[in-house]
Amino acid sequence: MQIGVYGSGYLATVISACLADFGSPVCCCHADGTRIMEVAQGNIPFFEKNLQEVIRRNVRSGRLVYSADPEELARRAQVIFLAEDSPDGLGELVVRLASAAGRFQVLSIVTPARVGSTRKFEETLKEKGLKSLLVCQPMFFTNGCAVEDFNWPDRILLGTPSSEAVCSLKQIFHPLVMRGVPVLVTNYETAELAREATTAFVATKISFINEIASLCEHVNADAVTLALALGLDKKIAPRCLQPGAGMGGIFAETDMESITGLARENRVDLKVLNAARAVNLDLANRLMQKVSDAIDTVQNKDVGILGLAFKPNTNSVAGSASLHLAQNLLAGGARVRAYDPVAIPDARLQLNGTVKYCESAYGVAEGVDALVIATGWPEFRTLDFAKIRHLVKRPIIIDTKNLLDSARLRAMGFQYMGVGRP
Repeated sequence: MQIGVYGSGYLATVISACLADFGSPVCCCHADGTRIMEVAQGNIPFFEKNLQEVIRRNVRSGRLVYSADPEELARRAQVIFLAEDSPDGLGELVVRLASAAGRFQVLSIVTPARVGSTRKFEETLKEKGLKSLLVCQPMFFTNGCAVEDFNWPDRILLGTPSSEAVCSLKQIFHPLVMRGVPVLVTNYETAELAREATTAFVATKISFINEIASLCEHVNADAVTLALALGLDKKIAPRCLQPGAGMGGIFAETDMESITGLARENRVDLKVLNAARAVNLDLANRLMQKVSDAIDTVQNKDVGILGLAFKPNTNSVAGSASLHLAQNLLAGGARVRAYDPVAIPDARLQLNGTVKYCESAYGVAEGVDALVIATGWPEFRTLDFAKIRHLVKRPIIIDTKNLLDSARLRAMGFQYMGVGRP
């Protein structure tokens, strides 16, 4: 079966590469020839763990090809995944591909779209006498884990009334179906809402543990052990229950804004979600206060930040608490030095050159009044802290991810502060 993927951004790049890795012939297409050629040449405009190798492997094998001809894609592919990162122009794209196909064809909409969008697209196709079958198929990727999330999903969700479309997609995802991944078939609206509701629930969970971590700091409790105790309860589970990690990512805020907007339009007050968003947005302010308390004031002080991406294994700084912390520190009169393995180019666009970027963690540590671990990159665990002890002006480490061994660092003479830890 010939598979098509339309798009040139994050979703399309991940989906086309991973589908080709199943052994199927895949064509990734976008009308902008310049953008698609960049991807074809391996110039991916973002960092995602293991993705580069998956693309290279499948391009070499000939299973993954790239095109700038949407009409040709529509004529050849039996199933096309619409995987633009933005829903802008999605309706026109559905009509364009369905018109070019001129036959029964499955159009699986992965692009995040508002509730009700797919049904409107279906009505438009019927009015025009077009025969494509529509499916709303949200995919639940996490930045830094997208390849893993694709290959080991918790479920495959298909919003469609068409049994024929379901059969086609089950055939494509046969390796996952045979492994026992549940396939849930529902209507368009439920599938559209599932993505946003998932993001909202995760935001609520993360915000809850961060509020509890704040309480832990006042009562001499350890938020890390507490989170472990909570996560071992089968009703709760450990994922997304680590204090210090704010909700971020390229789709997170969009999803939450979309679902709250939908609620407003229908006069439904989502009090819990609104509170969770407020807690999440306030995280950077709380981290700023922690730094300020540790060094008395940030004005005219040097602060080093290790990590700018919102989480490890990605270059995305969307919703990054460390980026907001850097902005708050600069506004408070601090001088900021920063290092991140892959996210510095994206961070530059947000911070407008006001931060001194260093080529290593040791460059950041040189002469600072406080060193902040702001992203949980594994390489920060193995730094030579004896060397860092001699580089810093003041031996203060603020570990916003609870990444490091607090007892060891305190024994080395550091003043160590985690999140929600005594």
